[in-house]
Amino acid sequence: MIRKMQNADLNTVADIWLDTNISAHNFISKQYWNENFEIVKEMLLQAEVYVYEDKNEIQAFIGLSDNYVAGIFVCSDAQSSGIGKQLLDFVKSIKKQLTLSVYQKNTQAIKFYQREKFTIQSEKIDEETGEKEYMMVCGE
Repeated sequence: MIRKMQNADLNTVADIWLDTNISAHNFISKQYWNENFEIVKEMLLQAEVYVYEDKNEIQAFIGLSDNYVAGIFVCSDAQSSGIGKQLLDFVKSIKKQLTLSVYQKNTQAIKFYQREKFTIQSEKIDEETGEKEYMMVCGE
């Protein structure tokens, strides 16, 4: 089931964010993610966040800021099971166009987004990490 995040979900969602970023971005220091953990918790409360819940357990979430997908995060034991696609399909049903940034070295995510009809529009350097990112767009 997909539903809007509630304040009571914050710690679980933030933990998924941290674990997923550390495992998906091994080219960025673990310290970077840990240092941003509390800031991200604050930002999650401001963002439009939808969680995927199964058997009363949050397994994934997608975060949005207007039409910008801040990220899709799926627990490691639930990855590659279609949950990320379900979350993305859900937000595609409520937004006409979506944009996102993805690290160039995160090839698995790039392939996923391309399968889901996102195209690379531009590239830039993330000033905080020094890593190259692609800006991708889907929709009108």
